[in-house]
Amino acid sequence: MNTENFDLLLADGDETTAGNYFVANYPPFSFWQKDEATIAKVREVLQQPAPPDNALGIYFHIPFCRKRCHFCYFRVYTDKNADEIKGYIDAGMSEYERYAATPRMAGRKPKFVYFGGGTPSYLSVSQLKTLTDRMKALHPWDEVEEVAFEAEPGTLNEAKLAAIREIGVTRLSLGVENFDKHLLEVNGRAHREDEIYRAYSFARSIGFPQINIDLIAGMIEETDENWQRNIAKTIELQPDSVTIYQMEIPYNTTIYQQMKAEGKLVAPVACWHTKRRWVDEAFTALEQNGYTVTSATTAVRDPEKTKFVYRDELWKGADLLGLGVASFSHVGGVHFQNLPDFESYTDAVHRGELPIGRALPTTPEERMIRELILQLKLGRVSQSYFRDKFGIEPRTRFPQQIAELERRGMLSEQGDWLVLTRDALLKIDVILHAFFLPQHQNARYT
Repeated sequence: MNTENFDLLLADGDETTAGNYFVANYPPFSFWQKDEATIAKVREVLQQPAPPDNALGIYFHIPFCRKRCHFCYFRVYTDKNADEIKGYIDAGMSEYERYAATPRMAGRKPKFVYFGGGTPSYLSVSQLKTLTDRMKALHPWDEVEEVAFEAEPGTLNEAKLAAIREIGVTRLSLGVENFDKHLLEVNGRAHREDEIYRAYSFARSIGFPQINIDLIAGMIEETDENWQRNIAKTIELQPDSVTIYQMEIPYNTTIYQQMKAEGKLVAPVACWHTKRRWVDEAFTALEQNGYTVTSATTAVRDPEKTKFVYRDELWKGADLLGLGVASFSHVGGVHFQNLPDFESYTDAVHRGELPIGRALPTTPEERMIRELILQLKLGRVSQSYFRDKFGIEPRTRFPQQIAELERRGMLSEQGDWLVLTRDALLKIDVILHAFFLPQHQNARYT
């Protein structure tokens, strides 16, 4: 990785074009394979007992929404009735039962559980209780450290929030994104500002251990004035944690479809320089009000109490069993994703098959790089962790990349730790490509 390549990676002020920017895993998804020989590797690893110190997480994808946001790139549906939703939950549990009976999964207890979407809070109280009771029967939650649950404010009322807390949710993540009525509307969000305050107030009153607020910097028609209002409103609410994403326009979004139809290459959102500035302004204001920045996207009020177990364990190589349409899993160094549409997923389950659509077995080196890349997003990496687990140190394996970041004042060595600056964190998803293996660089991410 030479200086010229770093210059290209770190170019600032660039316009937002279509494509995935956020690095969520490694190797890139575009390298995952759909052939039967590769998918067979999943079945092989499921026949091997899990190492005793390997944490297990369960992810359940709820793909239903009131509306599809214009920037959404997840597999979601807005047209399913109650019978179809029940059928989907039954299919997800049938899938879960098959996994739970394998040597890799049998008898384990999850350390973390995550309900993502879509909109998990779209489900009714009875659907939520039925689903979680059935899940607990397969893998008891008595040793779980975190149950995280994504929620859209407009789907929440007092009865549903009480039920969400009752089933064991410890981390409620409210998809606020923005506090402005107009911006919510033009970006396709279903909720409105008053619903945010109502949901947050009751959630706080019934004692969720952690309430997170999601924001997006750079939505369509975002302005400096509006962004400052978002920061002020967030600080006023004092959530336990705040997650801020920089707007990107993946190919499977309605924004991209409109760009394509109009022959436009640049998305109608702020450039990367502006989005990074906005995130920096938010983090600075949060720090001035007692928060601590704990990752490239997260600030928390109390780092000793407020953890994100799902993220931290996943980024240290935990097994993650993803259930439902298009869900991602990582088990024993093998990545796999379920079939990507409702009908093919449910049909495969009804045929008695594991509904896997593509997979990728990884090498020890790829697993090491995956953990390094993801942990760099925390802003600091322990060199001894990688020495003890993988027999290498990041500085030895990536001397050019680390030396170049040091030369640019973006990284420093502080005892055992390699520590990134704020500027580096704001650009972390482009910096990470410098650590990719040569065959994975300059390739489409998804």
